[in-house]
Amino acid sequence: MEKILEEVLNSNRKYTNYGQVAGYIPELKKAKRDDLGICVIDKDNNIYKAGNWDTKFTIQSVSKIVVLAMALMDNDWQYVFSKVGKEPSGDPFNSIMKLETNDTKKPSNPMINAGAIVTTSLIKGASLEEKEERMLKFFRKLAKNDNLGINYDVYKSEKMTGDRNRAMAYLLRNDGFIQGDVEELLDLYFKQCSIEVDTLDLARIGVNLASYGVDIETGERIIDEKVSRIVKTFMVTCGMYDASGEFAIKVGIPAKSGVGGGILASVPNTMGIGVYGPALDKKGNSIAGIKILEELSQKLELNIF
Repeated sequence: MEKILEEVLNSNRKYTNYGQVAGYIPELKKAKRDDLGICVIDKDNNIYKAGNWDTKFTIQSVSKIVVLAMALMDNDWQYVFSKVGKEPSGDPFNSIMKLETNDTKKPSNPMINAGAIVTTSLIKGASLEEKEERMLKFFRKLAKNDNLGINYDVYKSEKMTGDRNRAMAYLLRNDGFIQGDVEELLDLYFKQCSIEVDTLDLARIGVNLASYGVDIETGERIIDEKVSRIVKTFMVTCGMYDASGEFAIKVGIPAKSGVGGGILASVPNTMGIGVYGPALDKKGNSIAGIKILEELSQKLELNIF
């Protein structure tokens, strides 16, 4: 398997030349454009890795699937989906437009920034500190990594430049989709996006989703089975931003990307995959990462459709 991963990495490395690292968050500019890594964990807990698999990067929007699972386990589902929709938006992940033009003004889904801000607001906790502690504990459990933490340089950079997210959050509070202190909520959201991971962490979260929320090592249920199905469904329909349809056709694997360069993929009953490649395409997805997953899906016949 590792030989296959090396081959797939090498055959798609050229695509890093066609992308750019995220520039709108200053700290993310420090990433090396030609870095490329992958980790695969199969259902038998075999771990395979290649390239820059252990390079640390911030999870960014990949965090949305974990926080969605938390929100659905913390709240009645009907209540969650009264606050955020279930449909692809067809717009960039940071678009504000439909918060004004939709009849309901409700965010289209939990995978775009507006929807993710809503799901973050639904995490239970008596204080910001308690919510942050619960969130980190859940991430660490899913990744089986007690050392997962927040990159505070990235967090401060996001907080300083996050005016677009700030505008969304105030619109959402104005229309009743979130309550409470907007700045406190955004603080939690920026910290959520700034959790530092590597491809092994993503692959571990991915394989736990692939096993429908059951830890493949211990047999412990971490995520409710129905919740894991909902999360993977959103990954298919909305996980790759406004390129999700094309990705579903070409790759056919539930996946979620982030502008830090990470992609988490989860092949039901088969494996979890973590990919890192900070050179992004115009839609905010890892340009070489997508190509790697496309080739890997073909070689290993992973397409769920």
